[in-house]
Amino acid sequence: MSNAEVERGAAGPPGGGNEPTRWPMPFRGEGFVVMPRRWAPWIAFAVTIVVWQLAVDLGAVDEIFLPGPRSIAVALYEIAREGELGRHVGQSLLRFVLGWSIGTVAGLVIGVAMGVVSVVRAVSLPAVSALFPIPKIALLPLFILWLGIGETSKIATIALGVFFPTAIATFSAVDSVPRTLIRMAQSFNLPWRAILWKVVLPGALPGILAGFRITTSLALMLLVAAEMIGAQYGLGAFILLAGNLMLTDRLLAGVVILSALGLACSAILAAIERRCLRWR
Repeated sequence: MSNAEVERGAAGPPGGGNEPTRWPMPFRGEGFVVMPRRWAPWIAFAVTIVVWQLAVDLGAVDEIFLPGPRSIAVALYEIAREGELGRHVGQSLLRFVLGWSIGTVAGLVIGVAMGVVSVVRAVSLPAVSALFPIPKIALLPLFILWLGIGETSKIATIALGVFFPTAIATFSAVDSVPRTLIRMAQSFNLPWRAILWKVVLPGALPGILAGFRITTSLALMLLVAAEMIGAQYGLGAFILLAGNLMLTDRLLAGVVILSALGLACSAILAAIERRCLRWR
């Protein structure tokens, strides 16, 4: 554009009006806008399965050490037909739900208390920070001595492993709520309980739900480890037995079931986030 055109545009239109010239401005924020690509994971999954099966069929991968998707699907069908699938999955789900629920409720209570009560924060935060790095599965033998070899010791291991990250995530989320919102609620003379339920907890909810995604995966790992050490039924016991017998197709079938459980937990949490965080 020439200098004359720039000056003429700055001076306004030739008709003498005062309306300024509007120059089109391109949108430069495209790289930070999340665009849904629902087809992408399905295509990537399909390509992975096809390449994996072709590698096995062509002999590039020994099926004894890495069975193909076809063999894993057959093993899953046989496990379901024999009735083992329901027995193992049922036991694992019961332990997972009980352990995760107990650890989550306790972690939420302590995390919120650490975030809003100074005395609780001063007492609990050093203890939680000191005990959190301890591998919880290492405490399973101690729990077995205290609680026996039954279900209680396994549920306690899962609950303890879920408690610490839940408490830390909840405390961090509550502590990160903008203090200006709390001061504004106080200026309107809202009671302490109303500020907690209508300002603090809604502001901390995104961080709390993000912590749930971590704790569900951690609970599944602790579940498998606990069942491998002392359980007759459960996905961990099933995978351990299949590995000892070199039944790699059944072993990977158990891994596929665990992956499906993880995806189901992720889908449930995503639905909860969509419902509870519609205001974002």
